[in-house]
Amino acid sequence: MTSPTALFEPDRLARVREATADSGLGALLLTPGPDLRYVTGYDAIPLERLTCLVVPAADDPFLIVPRLELAAAQASTAGELGVELVPWDETEDPYALAAGRLPRDVGRVGVADRMWAVMALRFRAAMPGVEQVAAGQVLGELRKRKSAAEIEALREAGAAIDRVHGIVPALLKAGRTEREVGRDIAEAILAEGHATVDFVIVGSGPNGASPHHELSDRVIQAGEPVVVDIGGTMPNGYCSDETRVYAVGEAPADFHTYYAVLKEAQEAARAAVRPGVTPEAVDAAAREVIAAAGYGEYFIHRTGHGIGLETHEEPYIVAGNTEPLEPGMAFSIEPGIYPGPHGARIEDIVVCTADGHESVNHVTRDLIVVDA
Repeated sequence: MTSPTALFEPDRLARVREATADSGLGALLLTPGPDLRYVTGYDAIPLERLTCLVVPAADDPFLIVPRLELAAAQASTAGELGVELVPWDETEDPYALAAGRLPRDVGRVGVADRMWAVMALRFRAAMPGVEQVAAGQVLGELRKRKSAAEIEALREAGAAIDRVHGIVPALLKAGRTEREVGRDIAEAILAEGHATVDFVIVGSGPNGASPHHELSDRVIQAGEPVVVDIGGTMPNGYCSDETRVYAVGEAPADFHTYYAVLKEAQEAARAAVRPGVTPEAVDAAAREVIAAAGYGEYFIHRTGHGIGLETHEEPYIVAGNTEPLEPGMAFSIEPGIYPGPHGARIEDIVVCTADGHESVNHVTRDLIVVDA
C-alpha cells in the first residue's frame, strides 16, 4: 500500500490522459512501478497476478486488480481518486478483461517502461494487431519536469543524504573493511529519514576506480582515497544520490592533482546549467576541463542522470542529448576521473531554475580528510 506520507498530486491523472490523447496513443497500460506511482500514488506490489491501470485516451481510466488486492487498492490514493476498480478472480484472464474494455480500433498502446516482458507479451496476445510502444514517450515528458512539490521532496532527500555524509568521517578508519563502513552508512541512511537504502558504494584505494564498485571485505589503508556514493528513497517516494571523496590520512600527490581538476570540472558543469542549454553542453563543460588537463580517457561515463521517483530517469546529461533544459528538470552532475591506482567522483543533484540552477546537496566538495 502507498505510504501515508507519499507525495501525490491529484491532477496528474487528468494530465496523463490528455497527454495520451495528444500523443496519438489509444491508451496507456501501467503495471506496478514508478509510472503507476507517478500517475496514481499507488505503490502496488509487483506480482505475477496482473495489476494494471488502463488510461484510455477517450474514456475514463480503470484499474484492473486481483481480487485479493482489492482492499489495498481501495485504501490507496487510486481509490481516493475515484478510479474505477475492476477486480478479477483466479480463474479469469485479466488481460482479456482489460482488452475487452478498450475499443477494437484502439490503435497503438503505451506499455509501462518497467512492465514485465511476460505481461507485455500476454497483452499482445490479448490485443492482436495492436502496436505496443513505451509509455515513457508520454510519461517521460511529464515526469522529467518536476512540480514545486516534487522539487521540495528532492530538497528533503538531499538534506537527508547530506546528513549521512556528515556522519561518514567518523566511520572511515584505517583497518576497517568497506563492508563494515557500508553497513554503518546503510543504518545511517535509514536513521536520517529514508524509507529504503538503494545503494552504498565505498570504494577504497583501487576500488575507487570502479564507478559501480560493490562493497567488499577489502581493508581500508592509511593514505588512501575513498569514494562514497550513497542514496535511498524517502517515504514520499523521491530519491537521493550524492557522492563525496574522503582521504584516510594524507592522500598521494598525484591524487590531489587530478582531484583539483575534477572539482573544477564539476563546478563548470553546474555553472553551465540554465534553461535552453542542452544536456550535451553540460556534459561537455565537465569533459573539456578534464580533457584539457590530460585526464580525458579516465572520464568513462556520462556527466549525469535525471532523478525523481527513480534514481536514474530522464533527462540524461550526455553527448547526443540535445533537448534543451527547462525549469523543473532535476538531475545529477557527477563527473569522475578513474586512472586506476585510485579514482574520484563528485556528485550533486541539481534542479534547473528559471535563471540557472539550485543544488539540493550542500556538503563541501573539497576532499574530506579524516584521521587514519
